[in-house]
Amino acid sequence: MFSALLISHLQKKEMTMGSQRRLLIANRGEIALRIIRAAQESGFHTVTIYPEDDEASLHVRRADEAIRLSGVGPAAYLDIDEITNIAVATNCQMVHPGYGFLSESSPFVRSIEKAGIIFIGPTAEQVGLFGNKSAACNYAREKTIPVLGSSATFKSCDEFVKLFENSVPRKPHIIKAVSGGGGRGMRVVRIVDDIRKLWDQAEAEALTAFGDGRLYAEEYCDVARHIEVQVVGDGQGNVTHLWERDCSLQRRHQKLVEITPAPSLNSGLRNKLLDAAVSLATEVQYRGIGTFEFLVDVETNNYFFIEANPRLQVEHTITEEVLGLDLVSIQLEIASGRSLENLGLSTPPPIKGTALQLRINAEKMNEDGKISSVGGRVSQFEPSAGPGVRVDTAAYNLYSMHPSFDSLLAKLIIYSHGSDQEKLLTKAGRVLSEFVIDGLPTNLSLLSALVKRSEIALGKVTTGFVEENWESLFSASEKLPKKLGAEAEVEVRAGTTTSIPEGLRAAKAPMRGSIISIDVEIGEIVSSGQQLGLLEAMKMHHEIIAMDSGVISDILSDVGEIVDERDHLFYLEPLANETVVAEKRNSIDIEAGRADLEEVIERHDRGLDINRPAARAKRASRNSRMARENIEDLCDEGSFIEYGALAIAAQRKRRSLGDLQANTPADGMIAGFGNINGEHFGDDDSRCAVLAYDFTVLAGTQGHNNHKKKDRIFELALEWKTPTVFFTEGGGGRPGDVDTDDLIMSWLDLKTFTSWPKLSGVAPRIAVNSGRCFAGNAVIFGCADITIATQTSNIGLAGPAMIEGGGLGTFTPDDIGPIEVQEANGVVDVVTVDELEATQIARQLLGYFQGKIEGWTCSDQRVLRHLIPENRMKVYDVREVIKNIADDDSFIELRRQYGPGLITGFIRVEGRAMGLIANDSKYLGGAIDGDGGEKGGRFLQLCDAYGVPVISLCDTPGFMVGPDSEKTAAVRRGSRLIVAGANLSVPMFTIITRKGYGLGAQAMAGGSLHHPFFSIAWPTAELGPMGLEGAVELGFKKELMAAEEGPERRALYERLVAGLYEKGKAVSVASVFEIDAVIDPKDTRSWLVRGMKMAGSKQRERKSYVDVW
Repeated sequence: MFSALLISHLQKKEMTMGSQRRLLIANRGEIALRIIRAAQESGFHTVTIYPEDDEASLHVRRADEAIRLSGVGPAAYLDIDEITNIAVATNCQMVHPGYGFLSESSPFVRSIEKAGIIFIGPTAEQVGLFGNKSAACNYAREKTIPVLGSSATFKSCDEFVKLFENSVPRKPHIIKAVSGGGGRGMRVVRIVDDIRKLWDQAEAEALTAFGDGRLYAEEYCDVARHIEVQVVGDGQGNVTHLWERDCSLQRRHQKLVEITPAPSLNSGLRNKLLDAAVSLATEVQYRGIGTFEFLVDVETNNYFFIEANPRLQVEHTITEEVLGLDLVSIQLEIASGRSLENLGLSTPPPIKGTALQLRINAEKMNEDGKISSVGGRVSQFEPSAGPGVRVDTAAYNLYSMHPSFDSLLAKLIIYSHGSDQEKLLTKAGRVLSEFVIDGLPTNLSLLSALVKRSEIALGKVTTGFVEENWESLFSASEKLPKKLGAEAEVEVRAGTTTSIPEGLRAAKAPMRGSIISIDVEIGEIVSSGQQLGLLEAMKMHHEIIAMDSGVISDILSDVGEIVDERDHLFYLEPLANETVVAEKRNSIDIEAGRADLEEVIERHDRGLDINRPAARAKRASRNSRMARENIEDLCDEGSFIEYGALAIAAQRKRRSLGDLQANTPADGMIAGFGNINGEHFGDDDSRCAVLAYDFTVLAGTQGHNNHKKKDRIFELALEWKTPTVFFTEGGGGRPGDVDTDDLIMSWLDLKTFTSWPKLSGVAPRIAVNSGRCFAGNAVIFGCADITIATQTSNIGLAGPAMIEGGGLGTFTPDDIGPIEVQEANGVVDVVTVDELEATQIARQLLGYFQGKIEGWTCSDQRVLRHLIPENRMKVYDVREVIKNIADDDSFIELRRQYGPGLITGFIRVEGRAMGLIANDSKYLGGAIDGDGGEKGGRFLQLCDAYGVPVISLCDTPGFMVGPDSEKTAAVRRGSRLIVAGANLSVPMFTIITRKGYGLGAQAMAGGSLHHPFFSIAWPTAELGPMGLEGAVELGFKKELMAAEEGPERRALYERLVAGLYEKGKAVSVASVFEIDAVIDPKDTRSWLVRGMKMAGSKQRERKSYVDVW
């Protein structure tokens, strides 16, 4: 909702909004000013935002208009909904995120684009990939770009502890924020005992800076240079690099000095870094400005990709100086649709000169290396000037530094013609000596000491240089002459208690900052070294520590209060006896109740089946099960974790909260992750996303929060390549979610029906239905890889109301898509008696994609010798052949009633999963008709997508032909089987059991008998370009007509057929090596097992092709 202030502002502005392009800058400080200037020069009307406590920031005054946010501090700049609403309300066509805050938030990009506004930067998918540092490393690894050993995103600190303890040899690791940047949310871990403390610090910093506390870890490279590559892409497949920058001079993982080009960087290594960055960006058709960062091991010269920043970088300035470009203006042009060719950037522009950037921070430095961020007022601010000097800053005389925001005061950029970087550093020393900042301490003297170091120009500095040389750097900085208006210490705040009451000890503020948490209460016993609270200074979190053991006697500050360094925050009454301290701290009643916890438990309990007797009774009366029952049967015991269990329908405008909690639990969508078949395949291979519409909640319809949960699970399933089982019973879209009426009009922009189909080919998706499944629910069902439905199912793209509303007649639900229709037309793969059987079948089908199982049995294989009749004209039951080749009880057939002449399904052979296609001589003599060709081709695609090898049992006289057949589009539909088989990346094993004639036989072998890994035959096999009888009748028509009709003609016919049979029988065909072998049928399983071993588990490279039907 808009604030009253915003509404008032908009009313004043309503009449002034013209056709001028309007840009919202979702940031603050110097980067907001940088964007404002570039945008105004490009003809934009600029709109900026600010919280109440940042009103004095310069960007508020420089923009054409400024809107106050309702929040305070950094959190206000992280409010996606409010910022989106402001952009909409102020008629902005574009939003620029700057860097930091929401610049790497894919939800923010989606929110902006959903509102019909252009996001200046990469696509939501690209931000989601590169903004997630763990996902970016995985992507680089997939593209064979070297990366350090890294983890997935951790679910808890315990996972990192386990990883660290199990690393051999034990290496240092760095914890990093998944959505991080700028050194926030990073800690180096060298010993196990430090992990939890460092984890908590990194997590809290990440949450404050980015609104995302997720962490991952990677191996830490101690002696390395940090080189980053600037790229630009137009989103049309064109990407160009804009050369590299050296960012090795850092402190606490935050860059101090950046220089371009990177000093003394080997040209071969430079090209490798540039090529790696461009290839990573090109692969995804990157849009906008971005940076790809690498570590270079100085001992081996090996390089490693560590992260990408899908945004403008703080140090973009030096790239602009040496290339003569305006990167912000380029961002605006690309967002307006211009290509790199239009912008003259089809190739990298040449570097002219060299440049460096110095980050001037408000901070206090100590001899021991400790840095304290400070707040306070700038009493004097005189930036340097002159040729080749640029200052990007939001500071000014009497500017007050807010302790909750970044400590950056200014970026000093120095440019020098030519390539002499020693000259550049000399110039930097002179420029720094002219820069005057008074009123609060800064790092100007440290920077002055740094640029005097000869190691920089020689390229001999690493990321640990500042810490390793701190003593000499600090000493050199202290000896520098003070400039006019020398740096002043921040005054101790007047009125703060400085005398400690008798008998007490004080816990003091370690620096100036804002109190963000108080972790103790008066009367609580604490021990020496215990954290009493947290203080935030310049976006970093610092512990407030008890220096002594004791009892908290007074708390002197509140959360949100700004305190100065050494302010008294807590008083403690000392306790000398540590045993007493330990005993009192451990005297916790673990059974004691808590109101907050009881509320959570009660809310969860409301949604459980045991507390919904009316719903259970209604389902039981229809012989149906509860959604949670199906999930409980599907997932391994105790493995399911549910997402969004406390969600309710978006109907608060029309129904009470209590009503919604009681009657719309989980908003009718139970969703989460669990293990399925873990006893066979282990935890990793049994992971599965599970979703179920709850028909007892608003008839299983698709509501607002219901859709959000689906999209959340689909995104995770895509990221983690997780299989999905989806119970789809329900009535489609829900019109009654009135809470969204003012925000959503058509619902046509929701991503569910994009994100679900995008999972196709990523991991198997199984849809299970019982009962009515209409509209959107039916689309979910239809988009799955495998569909299972009970006999009571009705499945259709619209329910009765929509059909009648479209003027198409009046029908009951039972009239629409009954199971006998949907089974015969192939919509349903497997029909079951009830939900219990459907769930069991889903478990078994999923298992075929999960791996090999042990403990199999099979029939006596000698029976296979006798299943094909000796009379070559007699039909037989091919399913008996399949069941005897397969492990006992392992055959599941798909789409039995559709295209019945071609059987498709899954089997196991010695526990190994295989897909199977087979001709059924009982239907059309085994001929392949249009339905069969389409069915078989689609099944081969399924096997190929998920790495399941294929067995083909061939017994076909060829494709079905004739005028009636051609009416069914048999030419294209039958060809689908050939195209799919020819393009398989998994091994195919063709076994000709009897007839192998013409194009139909070739289709059963991927187009040629020499295409499968092997093509073998049983002794009963007969092969040829067409059926023997037809070949005789066509090829010897004159001879037959010349013979007297009757016994003579019949005898001649049989002799000719026998002659062709002798030529086409298996051993004859094998003698000219048109097939690989003729085998004893009892050896079939042995051939299959050895064939799979020889083919190996690795698929051939999958080839893109165009499906013919």
